[in-house]
Amino acid sequence: MQHERRVKITETTLRDGHQSLWATRMRLEDMLPIVEKMDKVGYHSVEVWGGATFDVCMRYLNEDPWERLRILKKYFRRTPLQMLLRGQSLVGYTHYPDDVVEAFVHKAVENGIDIIRIFDALNDIRNMEAPMRHAKKAGAHVQAAIVYTISPVHTMEHYVETALQLAEMGADSLCIKDMAGLLLPFKSRELVTLIKEKVNLPLQLHTHYIGGMAVGALLKGVEAGADIIDCASLPLAFGPSQPPVETLVRAFSDTPYDPGLDIHRIFEITQYFEDLRKRLGYKRGITGLNDMLVFDHQVPGGMITNLITQLEEQKARHRLNDVLHEMPKVRADFGYPPLVTPTSQIVGTQAVLNVLTGERYKLVPGEVKGYVKGLYGKPPAPIRQDIVTKILKDDKQIDCRPADLLEPAMDRARRELGPLAKSEEDVLSYALFPQVALKFFEYRKNPQAHVVAPVVQNQEGPPAPQPGASQSAPVRGNTQKEDAKVNVQEIKELIQVLNGTDIAELQVESDGVKLSIRKGSAIHAPAAAAPVMVAAPASAAPAPAAEAAAPAPQPAADLSKNPNVVAITSPMVGTFYRAPAPDARPYVEKGSKVDKGTTVCIIEAMKLMNEIEAEIKGTIVDILVENGAPVEYGQTLFLVEKA
Repeated sequence: MQHERRVKITETTLRDGHQSLWATRMRLEDMLPIVEKMDKVGYHSVEVWGGATFDVCMRYLNEDPWERLRILKKYFRRTPLQMLLRGQSLVGYTHYPDDVVEAFVHKAVENGIDIIRIFDALNDIRNMEAPMRHAKKAGAHVQAAIVYTISPVHTMEHYVETALQLAEMGADSLCIKDMAGLLLPFKSRELVTLIKEKVNLPLQLHTHYIGGMAVGALLKGVEAGADIIDCASLPLAFGPSQPPVETLVRAFSDTPYDPGLDIHRIFEITQYFEDLRKRLGYKRGITGLNDMLVFDHQVPGGMITNLITQLEEQKARHRLNDVLHEMPKVRADFGYPPLVTPTSQIVGTQAVLNVLTGERYKLVPGEVKGYVKGLYGKPPAPIRQDIVTKILKDDKQIDCRPADLLEPAMDRARRELGPLAKSEEDVLSYALFPQVALKFFEYRKNPQAHVVAPVVQNQEGPPAPQPGASQSAPVRGNTQKEDAKVNVQEIKELIQVLNGTDIAELQVESDGVKLSIRKGSAIHAPAAAAPVMVAAPASAAPAPAAEAAAPAPQPAADLSKNPNVVAITSPMVGTFYRAPAPDARPYVEKGSKVDKGTTVCIIEAMKLMNEIEAEIKGTIVDILVENGAPVEYGQTLFLVEKA
């Protein structure tokens, strides 16, 4: 039969597929055995980089993301390599200065990227201008993406106008980016028809299977004129991921849109990823009730996975439905932002905090304050004024392009990194993720000194994040060797595994240290020099958030018995960082004077920096956590003597 218009396919398994289903934990060594076969299929492109891959490579896998890209480019000799770029946020969660954007885009192309898909979470095209311009200069194919969502302000006219503006800005192609699987089949046909009537550029369709609409949306979209679609290999398809390439190739066969790909070669690749999935212990992508409710809560499938992980970290997995109920309310308060990185993390984390604290906007992360201030761009609709006032207090919103307020950062990054930087790529890694990059460089310098924690499959989702470098601290247990060292992360993983079994107690010995670990145990590290306590609650079952952790080690008796001394405790599981002091001191420390509302520290959790504020006026009389130490829910951080 005559093929009038073959549809092209972008294969997403090596980026969005494992980001959506495996928490981005596929290693380069897992990819290399199959990439040569993938290269011979005849795909339009293979998505291999961007999104969360950059961060996860360094943070959890101890891999250099730049080296991964260079190696993949050597194997993919025929197929263009594609990446996802978060506009002015690049591959991070905040905006970066223009000089960082320019350097990053050029290095991405230099190291092997051919096609850069650029989007902005708010469809604020001001945040796409610099990366699009620099990508064109670097010689990449610039694909500008329109983020699709449903709200009172996201109309067909809005999407068509955005497409026209992106075309005028020099896009080589356009993409409808449906990250939550909200695009219904007949809406897909309508939207594609309207855009193709107005814009003479290739149009790509990207969607997720999560709500069950993806295959129909792609079929109707291609019928209406879409030129390219995104699919993943079947073992990493369905659920929060893309629809399977095998299904779409079959569906278009013997039609005018037949992609002309060898299905038998594709099935060889399918078998490889199926064997890998089984070997690594991952579940298949599925669509459950919470997923089908996406048309109510509009939470992208990959974000539901992250929410589950976040709630498990906070010992509050049972509150998922409460969080999903709260998210549309927060989204409406915030002006209906599309739920895609980083706004998905901003809205999702705020919803989690509203639920866990029992009071809306009592605890507001710095990133949420930045969003309300306008540092991420202009929301689709105005933010509720009472929310603005509550969060910003006396601060004012901005209306300029957020990056206009940022000072150049590359030279500063070079100075700060000094001889640790082996290349300009290292400088960029540091400029994007300073703490993560430094830990990775430390690992790279002496890999033998760092134990890479194994990937542990949770009972209810993808592997929990595993730090790149091991954390060791003295452990006090059933032993006479009080100063012996044991890997804290390994103990946490054992507890995690134990909680998913019927075993009530486990005896562990490491370097002469004997420990008795019981189901539901929690680890507390009150200070770097203090012993790590392995404490088991009375109940064998994991406790809810309000009872999540065993009590933190008690402060000195004279302070704890003083009725004028109040404890500031951690409202979440995370990492403790010192905060600037309100007086002349560089950081809040013993003797610092604080008022009600003074930020006393920052807890990094759920990908955001959460500012912890004093609730009374007084003086800091004790700090029970070292900078950079992990903290548990309910752990005492500071003691404050009332003024």
